Amino acid sequence: MKLTVVIVNYNVQHFLEQCLYSVEKAMKKTSGEVWVVDNNSVDGSVNMVKNKFPWVKLVESKINLGFSKGNNLAISQAAGDYVLLLNPDTLVEEDTFEKIVRFMDEHPDAGGLGVNMVDGQGKFLPESKRGLPTPAVAFYKIFGLASLFPKSKIFGKYHLGFLDKNKTHQIEILSGACMLLRKSVIDKIGMLDETFFMYGEDIDLSYRIIKAGYKNYYFADTRIIHYKGESTKKSSVNYVFVFYRAMIIFAKKHFSQKNASTFSFLINLAIYLRATFALVRRLISGIWLPLLDASLIYAAMYGIKEYYEVNVKHEINYFPEAFMVWEIPAFIGIWILATYLSKGYRSQPRLSNLTKGIFFGTLTIILVYGLLPESLRFSRIMIFAGFIVTLLVMLFNRLIIHFIQYQNFDISFQRKKRIVIAGNKEEARRVARILNLSYIKPIYTGIVSPNEEGNTDEEYIGNLSQLDEIIEIHKIDEIIFCAKDISAQKIIDYMTISSSNKVDFKIAPPESLFIIGSSSVNSPGELYVIDINSISKSINLKNKRLFDIITSSIVLLISPVLVFLVEKPFGLLKNVFDVLKGNISWVGYCKINDTYQDLPSIKSGVLNPADILKITPTNSDTIKRLNMMYAKDYNIFNDLDIVIKGMKKLDRLPLH
Repeated sequence: MKLTVVIVNYNVQHFLEQCLYSVEKAMKKTSGEVWVVDNNSVDGSVNMVKNKFPWVKLVESKINLGFSKGNNLAISQAAGDYVLLLNPDTLVEEDTFEKIVRFMDEHPDAGGLGVNMVDGQGKFLPESKRGLPTPAVAFYKIFGLASLFPKSKIFGKYHLGFLDKNKTHQIEILSGACMLLRKSVIDKIGMLDETFFMYGEDIDLSYRIIKAGYKNYYFADTRIIHYKGESTKKSSVNYVFVFYRAMIIFAKKHFSQKNASTFSFLINLAIYLRATFALVRRLISGIWLPLLDASLIYAAMYGIKEYYEVNVKHEINYFPEAFMVWEIPAFIGIWILATYLSKGYRSQPRLSNLTKGIFFGTLTIILVYGLLPESLRFSRIMIFAGFIVTLLVMLFNRLIIHFIQYQNFDISFQRKKRIVIAGNKEEARRVARILNLSYIKPIYTGIVSPNEEGNTDEEYIGNLSQLDEIIEIHKIDEIIFCAKDISAQKIIDYMTISSSNKVDFKIAPPESLFIIGSSSVNSPGELYVIDINSISKSINLKNKRLFDIITSSIVLLISPVLVFLVEKPFGLLKNVFDVLKGNISWVGYCKINDTYQDLPSIKSGVLNPADILKITPTNSDTIKRLNMMYAKDYNIFNDLDIVIKGMKKLDRLPLH
């Protein structure tokens, strides 16, 4: 057996699924095995692997072991000549495994190998090739010299920017996102150092390979997509601490005491500088808009006060000093707090949320105003004026911000993307349905043929070779590639070619209810998912449980009547007590061929969405749609409707 692929997963189900689809295709050109070690994910990853990829060797850890321990679990059982450590948020080309195995076979001096990695926009990821982070190299990176002079042989050693990314080179440090290792070398030098929980273990292992007399290579003749930032958000303060602390562990292990001390000092300095910068940036990004709103509202209220005193009351200083010093600022604070609680300070707020927040803020002010002593109740009309001013100021600010970002004044604050789908008609229509059911509601422009030559079908607006023209003519914001119809190699080709255009790329895996992409090298991947998780929200789970308890109580009260409506009175009473214990629910999913589809987990139910039809559907597609609609649009009134219409079936055994 040539190759063992090891993937450690933690709560990235959708990315893992796409990764495994690409791995399955690439495995057809080499002999091997695939291991997935799941670090106690709670997002359904394990069930997805079992149901869709039964050929994968799955390890279900009951705790989060971290990257090193998770990989070591599989490496210790690997049967391949080579072991590939692969991140779950990656996508490989169809011939990637064939090429990297051949290279290793032809270069017996190679202990490890990394490949050309691109992000979700087709842009080259510099961490594909790295140098050893010595104190000097760390200094250049931490203080920005590496960024200022990326191609310098002195300052650019961290990412080896002076090496041509399109040519294969000998390098020092491999990336753990895609790290091919010779198994005989691992047996000689040892597996990943489990002192590293996450980050740094790839640097440590790469360095140990070199110290053992082998070489590490950057292999340019194949590419993978790496959606950076999924398992951890790289802009977070926690990431800064974890990553740089790993660097200190590495320095203490491999450098002399003097160099390790210097390195540790630089790293600790970097930690506090980066953490402070991240906190300040987050603080500024969170408060600048409320401060702008408050300043403009206060200025407007001051102008209204002056006008009211001169032209209405004809009395200078009609309002005491406390009115503008204490009362109006307090009112503004209440309006802003109410707007925040109504989600009016989200990046793309709804107009209804904005209005609702200001309205409830005004009601709160009126209630508080009524409790104030007579000496502090200056004018109710100023409260009404403040309501109007606040609404206009907040609306104006958001419209201006929206115009700066999107060059339009769409009152909905939601810029609808112009999207084309590249793939065959049938698959493209399926992807279009996912888009229409997702939260974005795009302007769907058309279908691009997966062929590179002209086509006569009028349903296509063009073919893959015309992508640049299609982007320009139709003002396209986003291209979605159907992975069922277009190879990973072609997808990466077109992403790379078109990466200069201001257009986003996403990939739709076959037979899935999601679309994956990433619009930034440092941002987590973006997902378009049919929102079938409504039922799994904590508030809905609580409401469902409350509904079960209330319904059970009512059923008990009217049981003297119900026993004449059902066939099994004792079955009815048993269900009542089982529901009260929390063992089952009155309403659950329909079953499909004795199994449930991949939906948020809920308790088994006595009734199900099919009972509302008062028939028993036999078509599995119909049952799947009923289950999805129930999960997607859940509310307790749906359960009530199902219980009322299925009253005579409350005695039946729940579907387990």
